[in-house]
Amino acid sequence: MNPHNLSIEELKQTAAQVRRDIVRMVHAVNSGHPGGSLGCTDYFVSLYFRVMNYSTDFTMDGEGEDLFFLSNGHISPVWYSTLARAGFFEVKELATFRKLDSRLQGHPTTHEGLPGIRIASGSLGQGLSVAIGAAQAKKLNKDNNLVYVLMGDGELEEGQIWEAAMYAPHHKVDNIIATVDRNGQQIDGSTAEVAGLGDLRAKFEAFGWHVLEADGNNFELLLPALDDARAATGKGKPVIILMDTEMGFGVDYMMGSHKWHGVAPNDEQLEKALQQLAVEQASDY
Repeated sequence: MNPHNLSIEELKQTAAQVRRDIVRMVHAVNSGHPGGSLGCTDYFVSLYFRVMNYSTDFTMDGEGEDLFFLSNGHISPVWYSTLARAGFFEVKELATFRKLDSRLQGHPTTHEGLPGIRIASGSLGQGLSVAIGAAQAKKLNKDNNLVYVLMGDGELEEGQIWEAAMYAPHHKVDNIIATVDRNGQQIDGSTAEVAGLGDLRAKFEAFGWHVLEADGNNFELLLPALDDARAATGKGKPVIILMDTEMGFGVDYMMGSHKWHGVAPNDEQLEKALQQLAVEQASDY
């Protein structure tokens, strides 16, 4: 079971706090990736505070619990904040983000031993393959829990994604829930301009996936979609959610623009962001 199981109103407050962490983390070191992190915050908060079955007594093998893998590792700020707020490590460690000898590197790695992190990620295109392997391991271990993985939509330009997309249905890996962050933006511009992705639903359905779509910035719509995804597992097909988000969601001057993919706010911009991300009881580190 989920150790938190928050209400929707509590989820909204938690998401606002996580977004405050994100902008403060990247501002402090003048580097990092706020845009995608802000856009995916509601998804992370939904998983870790409502949906996933896990324990904060972290083990690498994760037997008897749901697993999560982040393929687009550059949005590490949202994952680090979520893990800290969920109780994997102390919130004050967020202040070490991207600093020398920190466990919170710009892209997640395993050799620092940060609880919650099972693979190094950030070399795009690899996460789906890893998640499928973990899902098959769960089947071999007769572990009925699920494997979740998040990918970016620009990441779908990597060929390895489509090799994995072909593999999973063939082997009936039906205990995985993949999600694509469909924000329409990547580092060089919109995905439509860089390399149009076409009809993703039709493509994944043609490969043999069970496809759902969701609004990733609305808890009232995202949570039912995640419930539907869980209900669709175990039926012979892998499951994927095409999740529409807006890059920079929650901070008006960042929203909808690829320009905030990997740029930190300055002092004035930080203050403006924090004003927009008000919470009832802020607990900034």
